[in-house]
Amino acid sequence: MTKQELFENIKRKKSFLCVGLDTDVEKIPEHLFDLSDDPIFEFNKAIIDATADLCVAYKPNLAFYESLGIEGWEILERTVDYIRSTYPDQFIIADAKRGDIGNTSAMYARTFFGNMEFDSVTVAPYMGEDSVTPFLTYEGKWVTLLALTSNKGAYDFQFMKDEKTGERLFEKVLKTSLTWGTDENMMYVVGATKAEMLTDIRAIVPEHFLLVPGVGAQGGSLQEVAKFGLNSTCGLLVNSSRQIIYASSEADFASVARVEAQKVQQEMEVILSHAGFFIE
Repeated sequence: MTKQELFENIKRKKSFLCVGLDTDVEKIPEHLFDLSDDPIFEFNKAIIDATADLCVAYKPNLAFYESLGIEGWEILERTVDYIRSTYPDQFIIADAKRGDIGNTSAMYARTFFGNMEFDSVTVAPYMGEDSVTPFLTYEGKWVTLLALTSNKGAYDFQFMKDEKTGERLFEKVLKTSLTWGTDENMMYVVGATKAEMLTDIRAIVPEHFLLVPGVGAQGGSLQEVAKFGLNSTCGLLVNSSRQIIYASSEADFASVARVEAQKVQQEMEVILSHAGFFIE
């Protein structure tokens, strides 16, 4: 998917919502185990069907699937295939946080882009350019590079300053990575709980898309993210996982998930309208 296609989807759906498919076998409604031999996929399918018109992206977190062994990988593949065949306008992100020496990263890239139909994969930049560029060799695919995360441990390293320049580590990551890819094939993870940093981030990467987790259950503010993060092509994919997919543990889980997703989408519609992205 191209950047322009993603932007057109955002304007058409009046949404920049990404739904995180962090599907935990211990949290899905119990009745699914009685109804299906494939309860996790059935949960994913119901969530997707209930939210597809309200979001522009899905982000399966691979840890929840890898923890189930080969069965989990098969569920992940069925989930991605279902999205791709039923809702082909969706941008699908593998939240895998890969990144290794070049030949290993090339195998990771083959996994997600050659053998599975993901549009993007999250990549850790710590090992440098040769650990990232193999993912950028696939036309129409994206790297989503970790820049400034929403977790408490972000302060352990990401805010460390260069003694000579005062440059923080996350700023170094942004500036250095600009030589690896473009705003047509690279976006950045920036946690919603660090929304006050978006002004500094936009000073470095004004045209790139940002994948923003941390809104909802983690306490991030959508209004703050939009205030500091919007650009001329929206430039934001705001992820919400638990707040939507686990809004109910009963038989009505999909319809309740839709209600929660719609609340976010309606807030996004107002934000986009005020920013002038479409005229009613």
